[in-house]
Amino acid sequence: MKKLPRFAFGMGDRFGLQGEAQLRAVLDAQKLGIDVAPVWNKSHREHTLIGTEPQQVREEADAAVRALGYSGSYFVDADHINLKTVDLFVASSDFFTLDVAEELGSPPSNIEKALQYASRLEELGEVELDGSGERLCFDAKTVDEIVGTYGGAVETASAIYEHILSHKDEDSFAVEVSMDETDIPQQPKELLGILCLLSLEGVPVQTIAPKFSGRFNKGVDYVGDLDQFRVEFEADLLAVQHAIDHFGLPDSLKLSVHSGSDKFSLYPIIRDLIGRHGAGLHIKTAGTTWLEEVIGLAEAGGAGLDFVKQLYGDALGRLEELTAPYATVLDIDFSQLPTGDEAEHWSSEQLVSMVDHDPCNPAFNASLRQLFHVAFKLAAQREKQYLELLMTNAHVVNQRVYNNLYTKHILEVFPKTAA
Repeated sequence: MKKLPRFAFGMGDRFGLQGEAQLRAVLDAQKLGIDVAPVWNKSHREHTLIGTEPQQVREEADAAVRALGYSGSYFVDADHINLKTVDLFVASSDFFTLDVAEELGSPPSNIEKALQYASRLEELGEVELDGSGERLCFDAKTVDEIVGTYGGAVETASAIYEHILSHKDEDSFAVEVSMDETDIPQQPKELLGILCLLSLEGVPVQTIAPKFSGRFNKGVDYVGDLDQFRVEFEADLLAVQHAIDHFGLPDSLKLSVHSGSDKFSLYPIIRDLIGRHGAGLHIKTAGTTWLEEVIGLAEAGGAGLDFVKQLYGDALGRLEELTAPYATVLDIDFSQLPTGDEAEHWSSEQLVSMVDHDPCNPAFNASLRQLFHVAFKLAAQREKQYLELLMTNAHVVNQRVYNNLYTKHILEVFPKTAA
């Protein structure tokens, strides 16, 4: 098991040019005493849409590390892989996010496995999470529900892990399990049951992504009850600590927040609670970098602005194609999208004001920002022109990428870890 540090920061980079800008944000945070490890992540879906290969993410990360003389730990995440796609990532990755979304809601594959799971959960009896005062009862009804809902997912996570282990040394990679792509939030009792079963299967999970209440839409702030999120997040932290103490799971086990980009209203809550409990955190901000590239080109004006306006016009004509794969994490009010004719007359200032995530700005348009978030496929179809524009305007674009990760994300969500 390659051990993760207490804090890990998932950084996406659709087109592979922002490795150094991203790593500079991490280095400057470390100078302030925030010991956070960078994790470059890119999913199979993104590789497919853009036409890249997993090895290119490894090359980008390694090149940034060499260029900046970085000597700390860093990772390359095979994001949201399953048994069908894992082989594409084995050689280049040392962090694997095991996506078991297709198995959520399914029991184990056979009765013997189901009985084994049920027996282990029944042994838990009643569990009191330290500091909560809440007793979690693993009675027959609860056990049946957990086995029936999450048993298939745990079994699949184990199968993916064993497959990776058959190709890589166990000390060469870290594992995350993603349980967030479901409609119903998991309660602490369910999270604890899942972790118990992962331990039974021998999966040394170091980060787990549960489903929280509320909406984690791509590239915009959290939509939901902040007080309820605080209660859920703290209870999950306690469940994770119990799993470390009682199930033999790694002491580096931590919560993972997916679609964590721009969840500004949650950051003070997360920062307070992980500081208070001495807990770890992994947060993924995959799409933020692409959006900052778009905004940077618009800010630069000229050919960059023209490209972004044309990109938007093309996106309007392909709304269903672009949004359908992300339907569960988008909330676009199509009536709020400007027309193509309006877009032709945008100035740099107008476009930046609408897409830059500043909720205090009355011009900010969350629907427009979300559409740009999923429109990277269109830039990939004009990749040569797009990459040339990024390099020509690197002084603007790279600074935006850095500022966004450093100021809006890392400093806001992670507490200092050094004395």
